[in-house]
Amino acid sequence: MRCYAARAVRIRVLYFAVVRERLKKDEELCELPAGATVADLLDQLSRCYPVVAGLRRHLQVARNRETARPDSPLCDGDEVALIPPVAGGADAAVRDAPLDLNEVVRQVAHEGAGGIVTFTGIVRRESQGKRVVRLEYEAYQAMAEERLRAITASLEQAHPGTRVAIVHRVGKLVVGDLAVVIAASAPHRAEAFAACRDAIERLKVEVPIWKKEIGEQGEEWVGLGP
Repeated sequence: MRCYAARAVRIRVLYFAVVRERLKKDEELCELPAGATVADLLDQLSRCYPVVAGLRRHLQVARNRETARPDSPLCDGDEVALIPPVAGGADAAVRDAPLDLNEVVRQVAHEGAGGIVTFTGIVRRESQGKRVVRLEYEAYQAMAEERLRAITASLEQAHPGTRVAIVHRVGKLVVGDLAVVIAASAPHRAEAFAACRDAIERLKVEVPIWKKEIGEQGEEWVGLGP
């Protein structure tokens, strides 16, 4: 289905995770009248696609990799991404290859660091009482890496003397695989522990990385449901 209005501004729309899966497309070009806003784009997509209409209340929108309000105006050539709820580097990266904790630790180690705290997220066999076969992670990579870099910079400013590195895996992961590794160093342990804890909490809500759980009883996107 083509989703075009009167020729005026042309917008590149990106779809991820559950939206991509249900629409069966990664992206498309949409045209809207001059002066259109993000809300107008969502209205048009909702009319074209019942899937978008049904998911709309769950979605955030990024315009040119920055979070956009519904009343944000759109310009010709803008890139707009529909962002489903996220699952939640090395210094700050997204990779489709196995992760190495030691590599991330080396990135934050230095002579002034009295302690290094790490967090490693591992694919487990059970989730909420259900048996897990594998996980599939998907990311809006360019925006995700920008957000990860912003988080590390913010944490290093909030916790003086810290260095923070984050690397997240995408693709298909089986039980026992590493999904995310975080390392935080600081002259004293309190700051290192605080920065590491804050990093994983912020990653889980701020970074456009999505997780699908595939289990013996079916599959679902975490944070949204099947």
